[in-house]
Amino acid sequence: MKIADKVFQIIKKIPRGKVATYKQIADAARIKSPRVVGNILHKNKQPETIPCHRVVRSNGTLAKDYAFGGKQAQKKKLIDEGIKFIDDEIDLNVFRTVI
Repeated sequence: MKIADKVFQIIKKIPRGKVATYKQIADAARIKSPRVVGNILHKNKQPETIPCHRVVRSNGTLAKDYAFGGKQAQKKKLIDEGIKFIDDEIDLNVFRTVI
């Protein structure tokens, strides 16, 4: 299985209303660097079925280069799913899923 396919399979399991960090995804896929996960997400050809908007930075903030409309589009999608932001940050103790 290609590493990108593995990453996409993991991301598909993130439930609506929850997020995971790039590091969580990298650890689950046995990738050394969370940046590799970000690069893979930029190549996501199925954003409707692979919810890459649910992947955030380890400090609960959004990466600036969300590939499907930018940071504000990602934030809107997350808010629409019930994620709450405080000063552009998500409380990972509340909204982070277990992978």
